[in-house]
Amino acid sequence: MTLKEKYQQYEEKMKAAEVAGGEERIAKQHKAGKLTARERVLALLDPGTFVELDKLVVHRCTDFGMDENKIPGDGIVTGYGKIDGRLVYVFAQDFTVFGGSLSRTNADKIIKLQKMAMRMGAPIIGLNDSGGARIQEGVQSLAGYGDIFYHNVLSSGVIPQISVILGPCAGGAVYSPAITDFIFMSKKNSYMFVTGPDVIKAVTHEEVTMEELGGATTHNATSGVAHFMGESDEDTLMMVRELLSFIPSNNLADPPVQPCVDDINRESEKLQFLIPDDPNKPYDMKEIILETVDNHYFFEVQPYYATNMIIGFARYGGRSVGIVANQPNNLAGVLDINSSVKAARFVRFCDAFNIPIITFVDVPGFLPGTIQEYGGIIRHGAKLMYAYAEATVPKITIITRKAYGGAYIVMASKHLAADINLAYPSAEIAVMGPEGAANIIYKGKIKTEEERQRAIENYRNTFANPYKAAELGYLDDIILPKYTRMKIIQSLEMLQNKVKNAPPKKHGNIPL
Repeated sequence: MTLKEKYQQYEEKMKAAEVAGGEERIAKQHKAGKLTARERVLALLDPGTFVELDKLVVHRCTDFGMDENKIPGDGIVTGYGKIDGRLVYVFAQDFTVFGGSLSRTNADKIIKLQKMAMRMGAPIIGLNDSGGARIQEGVQSLAGYGDIFYHNVLSSGVIPQISVILGPCAGGAVYSPAITDFIFMSKKNSYMFVTGPDVIKAVTHEEVTMEELGGATTHNATSGVAHFMGESDEDTLMMVRELLSFIPSNNLADPPVQPCVDDINRESEKLQFLIPDDPNKPYDMKEIILETVDNHYFFEVQPYYATNMIIGFARYGGRSVGIVANQPNNLAGVLDINSSVKAARFVRFCDAFNIPIITFVDVPGFLPGTIQEYGGIIRHGAKLMYAYAEATVPKITIITRKAYGGAYIVMASKHLAADINLAYPSAEIAVMGPEGAANIIYKGKIKTEEERQRAIENYRNTFANPYKAAELGYLDDIILPKYTRMKIIQSLEMLQNKVKNAPPKKHGNIPL
């Protein structure tokens, strides 16, 4: 074979790998409004930075005629590149090849990438579009899933792991995304479920569509499995790039710092009048967040799930922070099962990756009722308490209005080792609200409505304010709302070299 022929053979093999399942299947993918695996990788990464690995790998299956059907790459594109100039590793399942099903070879390609990402301390991003395990390979493909899960767990808390669902994701395929830090879903074409609609109908006789069972809206708003929802492949991939701008490459690095053009001493007169005089009237906590963060920009996580709790990323003085806040506009900002778990997992992510946590508090307590008690609100509420107590990153808390009972403790109080605790003059810190407290304290002693109102007012004047807590040192300062931004930035600057080490142990036992 001449040198020219060798070059020609090389070009033919490269082209075969890039065409993958063929032009007809690529056209079908495009018709469904989906990009191909390779197009997705190129859309995600900085232009010209993608370096592909294992492009010519093929499967090793010989059963059911598979030895006569081998496609270079075997239905998964793997490699590395850059996002905003930072190294990332990425794999993309190719639905045009065997429906994106996972083979033993596919798993080996992913595991090689996982190991490299760990060695280099760089994020790994999985673009999922797969029908699940490759049936022709039997237990080998299942073993591949298990090995991927194992490396997901090893990587957890060491490097950011991001899953992007851009097509079907069924059976064992859903568990790797479930272990990763964040799940993105495309609104039009993505699905996640352990068992599909046909199996459910056969076993339980329930009739449900794929969209209802495991669509992007279902997992973003109802189950809480997913964290972000994009309109299309392109939109979803841009959201991944946005997330990465807030988080570090690994657990030993600091989050990216961006130049701050927003005045760090900026005051907001709007905040002076945002909290209503009536303590039972709702307001939008997002307005406080947006008024205080750099450039009024807040990147919310899980915006459709457990909306009585707000979580997300922002910047103060160019520094990345995680924000946790009660939302008085929904269920009065009460803590329930879903909101507790939502916030707890976010706090643990921020702590694992050196991201300071800012907590805005307006919480009347835990949601009462048999549904919550039978569902384990005690255990789930304890997760949030555990997460805050365990976190060693800088923790800054601002009480805007109510902070009652156990919920006051749980929401990053001084007693859970928060570093700086601030409150507005409108803050009410007590065991419970004035009405309920007066009814208990003066039970059997109140004869008239006038006496009851006097008792309520007496309790309100004694405890429904921030001054008792300040006298005891449970608050570091009481501030006017308009100075919130400045006070948070001052605190972050003071805390930037914080060092706190937990007692030596294998790991704690969080009440899962």
